[in-house]
Amino acid sequence: MSKNKVRVLIVDDSAMVRKLLSKILSSDKDIEVVGSAMDAYMARDRIKKLNPDVLTLDVEMPKMDGVTFLKNLMRLRPMPVIMVSTLTEKGAEVTLDALSAGAVDFVTKPKIDLQHNIDDYAEEIISKVKAAARARVRAKPTQPMKVQDKYSADDVLGERKKPKVKLLTTDKMIAIGASTGGTEAIREVLCQLPASMPAIVIAQHIPPKFSAAFAERADACCAIRVKEAEDGELIVPGSAYVAPGHRHLLVVRDGVRWKCKLSDDLPVNRHKPSVDVLFRSVSENVGPNALGLILTGMGKDGAQGLKDMLEAGAHTIAQDEASSVVWGMPGAAVEIQAAKEVLPLKSIPDKLISRFR
Repeated sequence: MSKNKVRVLIVDDSAMVRKLLSKILSSDKDIEVVGSAMDAYMARDRIKKLNPDVLTLDVEMPKMDGVTFLKNLMRLRPMPVIMVSTLTEKGAEVTLDALSAGAVDFVTKPKIDLQHNIDDYAEEIISKVKAAARARVRAKPTQPMKVQDKYSADDVLGERKKPKVKLLTTDKMIAIGASTGGTEAIREVLCQLPASMPAIVIAQHIPPKFSAAFAERADACCAIRVKEAEDGELIVPGSAYVAPGHRHLLVVRDGVRWKCKLSDDLPVNRHKPSVDVLFRSVSENVGPNALGLILTGMGKDGAQGLKDMLEAGAHTIAQDEASSVVWGMPGAAVEIQAAKEVLPLKSIPDKLISRFR
């Protein structure tokens, strides 16, 4: 972080939530809460007056809802916005709309009786505000396209196994990992792929209820089938399988076939689903028949897993810095030389198509 503090404006119709968020964010020495607003109209005036670096924005507000305000904001004055959402199916749909409209990330709305896990919540929102301050935010059209972690992948999967290089199948597989900015990046890639593509497995950092809604939205715009992964289901070409929120997705062998395995094991890199866990399982069970792709995201989850895939003979790609919302995960992969190629997001669909034509 620079010596200058990240200036945050909190927009929420609940006085209790505004007070709690202000207390949490102000506790960090690198963040300054410059003000708050109870609705979109007050927020508009305070943005002009206070010029904040980051906005936390309630999804559901009186007078004008958060997504409508966000769309106007991204058209007239693009800036990093973190949505504050309820953890419901309706909240998932609205939040995905907000991410499509240009929001950098989201957090769930804090509960007033949060004391039992306030530290975890505080760590999450503080880290996301700091990441948002560094994010690349661009104007959006009014009609857009559809604590140090104690655990590693070894704790979930055990000791590394030698990759099964001699496979009894010619089927290929693409493994994708992403976090901040990833829902839109993944959708942009998937919706340009033909139905003839190999099977795709996806680990996106996302909470429960959101993963199913994300898969359904992507499926509506794609030639391939996109669905939330189910434990034990066969992985077949022309389909993409999204890890459910709060469950690891692994690829396991069943003779010459592959199946999805869902795990409730420990979080890895503070995440469940973890990209490292998915990539490790692909390196061990698919080996050189796989392609690994790591997209925009905060942190380093997936970097070591991508290197595992590279060492198993897979082709590996990282999204470049210029097109990433946050170049944390792909940057970490590049730093440890886990990526054979570093590409802008717009070039990735054609690269995947050409490799599997």
